[in-house]
Amino acid sequence: MFLMQRLPFDAVLLAGGRASRLGGADKTAFTVGGRTLLDLALEAAQDARATAVVGLRPGTAPPPHAILTRESPPWSGPVAALGAGLRSLGATSSPRTLVLACDLPSAPGAVRALLRGAALADDSPEGFGCVAVDEEGRRQPLLALYRTAPLAARLAELAGGDGSGLVGLSFRRLLDGADLVEVPLAVGLAADVDTADDARRLGVSGGAGATAG
Repeated sequence: MFLMQRLPFDAVLLAGGRASRLGGADKTAFTVGGRTLLDLALEAAQDARATAVVGLRPGTAPPPHAILTRESPPWSGPVAALGAGLRSLGATSSPRTLVLACDLPSAPGAVRALLRGAALADDSPEGFGCVAVDEEGRRQPLLALYRTAPLAARLAELAGGDGSGLVGLSFRRLLDGADLVEVPLAVGLAADVDTADDARRLGVSGGAGATAG
């Protein structure tokens, strides 16, 4: 509760993606400990004032109280998905936005650590926000707490008049030159499921009609 009062935020959960290295399976339906990766992402974002879920596959039960949207055209990448999610939150959005991919088995713990680190960080008001850093020193842009205003401005700048500028755009390009505070996470918290080997290593099982290994 303290963190929510100190750092009010909205959330954009990225549930889409082709999952080409997993045969096109819906990763959000994979389970760990009997819970889907989507459930874990929603738990991680439970203190958000509003939550947008982008790219939910057809046939997946919509989460209660979540705003559902999709990037246009479909499969046009995570930056386009983030843009769609941020737009769906509207003009009354919170000053910060949690961006979270729905493929982290340790999402609740990872977000708690990110919020704790962000609350303690001495980031300037002119900064872009905070980004999680894994145990190998790699930034995780899909596990980050961005300042909403500069994020929205940057997306609008890159989108262009017709919005096509976000199609296929990399997060590296989106964040080029951004002033971000790095929040180191404990070993394993930022681990995601990209391959069948990842799933086996992290104890993740395939969802209905899919296999993770």
